[in-house]
Amino acid sequence: MDLEETKEQLLKVEREIANCQLCPLYKTRRNIVPGEGNPLAQILFIGEAPGAREDEEGRPFCGPAGKFLDQLLDSIGLQRADVYIANTLKCRPPANRDPLPEEKSACRKYLEQQIRIINPKIVVTLGRHSTETYLPDLGGITKLRAKLYHRANGIYFFPLYHPAAALHNGSMRQTLLDDFAKLPAAIEKVKVELSKEKIEREKVIIKQEKLF
Repeated sequence: MDLEETKEQLLKVEREIANCQLCPLYKTRRNIVPGEGNPLAQILFIGEAPGAREDEEGRPFCGPAGKFLDQLLDSIGLQRADVYIANTLKCRPPANRDPLPEEKSACRKYLEQQIRIINPKIVVTLGRHSTETYLPDLGGITKLRAKLYHRANGIYFFPLYHPAAALHNGSMRQTLLDDFAKLPAAIEKVKVELSKEKIEREKVIIKQEKLF
């Protein structure tokens, strides 16, 4: 899809979210927080759930954790305009509690649509909840962080601690900076792997054509 078509498809998902009543959170939210960024981004970040500031503004990561995310992006030469940022939940849980399994399940289809439309090279899961959503059978975030995973659906995942972790524990700040520094190499590796996959697909097509 080209840029305009991609934008339109994302707006369609946003309208679906605005009308969503699949879980009770629609009753308590002020605004939906569908996500924002570059529709053609190579990197898609998935956080956990909107907080009070996000609920107020309708934008992801616009509070203190978002400011640190901006610094993390800057540390590898990126800005928000270069990536796409979404959350596991599109509505704020009351009192900023953890997302419930049924809430994550209800929102999952919107994330899947966004991933399909944007078609990023890599999906970076930020924190425990977003990582468990896509890598539920491999272990916790501490074990999985800063490593590249290729799932059967053809998507590459790169789990990282949530930026908010550094707000609660100052020693985590350097850990996040170090882990973020590994992201560019992971993206380059994904590009190589995708190129190999494309070549193999083309070989299969050529073999099939020769049969006929």
